[in-house]
Amino acid sequence: MNRSEITCIGCGVTIQTDDPKQIGYAPPSSLGKESVICQRCFRLKHYNEVQDVSLTDDDFLKILNGLSEVDGLIVKIVDIFDFNGSWLPGLHRFVGKNPILLIGNKEDLLPKSVKRSKLIQWMKHEAKQLGLQPIDVLLVSATKGSSIDEAIDAIDHYRNGKDVYVVGCTNVGKSTFINRIIKNVAGEDDVITTSHFPGTTLDMIEIPLDDGSALVDTPGIINHHQMAHFVDKKDLKLITPKKEIKPMVFQLNEGQTLFFGGLARLDYMSGGRRSLICHVSNELKIHRTKMENAESLYKKHVGELLQPPRKNDLEEFPPLVRHEFSLKQGKTDIVFSGLGWVTINDPGAVVAAYVPKGVSVLTRPSLI
Repeated sequence: MNRSEITCIGCGVTIQTDDPKQIGYAPPSSLGKESVICQRCFRLKHYNEVQDVSLTDDDFLKILNGLSEVDGLIVKIVDIFDFNGSWLPGLHRFVGKNPILLIGNKEDLLPKSVKRSKLIQWMKHEAKQLGLQPIDVLLVSATKGSSIDEAIDAIDHYRNGKDVYVVGCTNVGKSTFINRIIKNVAGEDDVITTSHFPGTTLDMIEIPLDDGSALVDTPGIINHHQMAHFVDKKDLKLITPKKEIKPMVFQLNEGQTLFFGGLARLDYMSGGRRSLICHVSNELKIHRTKMENAESLYKKHVGELLQPPRKNDLEEFPPLVRHEFSLKQGKTDIVFSGLGWVTINDPGAVVAAYVPKGVSVLTRPSLI
């Protein structure tokens, strides 16, 4: 049998044996079997685990276009810690009349001082600014399992017996979220079989619900402006918080600079002596220096003292681009997409933020 003709009995994707990270991987030893199943479906079937796969931009557009033709509830997962970086731009144009339930994941990472009600209000406001009017906004922690039952109830309430489509970027915890739901709803004994999602060549995974409808997992979509794409897998662990972030306070004079590893830089230009409160992963090292030395320090030490990125990633690492902000309002966050944010409480500061070319940096009213 020609290898190119072998398809997975679980999801219908073409089997390949070269790259375990790509869609359709199966170990070469399995090709002799009568029915071949890809690793992703194997894990789903035997361990009730959904694995993320990555797609090209064209694949992404095909998925989004497909959503306009379905009749169901769209559940959009975003990472609260990287709200803008994990936002799927243009989703509202693709979903037709389908309602969207917006779920913010990783609430366990935010400092306890962030009030849930305020965060939900903020998410509603941001979604509206970005062109989306969700029917509801929820917060969960997929890894800790908190508020998952509340999310299940909301999904059940809003779907009105229809299919549910879960969408999100890579790294937002979409698979963990779905795995939590499977665990909570199905318990351990129900083996979930996967069936091919008709009309697409991608492996969307259908998880049957009690009433004959399905929960459909769409593959994780790559957002090219996410900071995650500029760091090595090892360093992703450094910049992605695993537990509640501990804010760090720096008293800065005018003309001082903070480096966040070698990934970002903040110049405090004017506004008198004041404190800047940094909310980033506890693992990421922050380095303070004088603004006049910052340029030479970066050239000399990026990849070593200032890391990530690491020395051997520097060739592919984009240059840092400068963005200047004059903060008229007090209580403002300067948000480094994918890294965290710095809060400045009093008005009147002038700062310059530097991030890799393609990554966004923006200001917002303080969350805390």
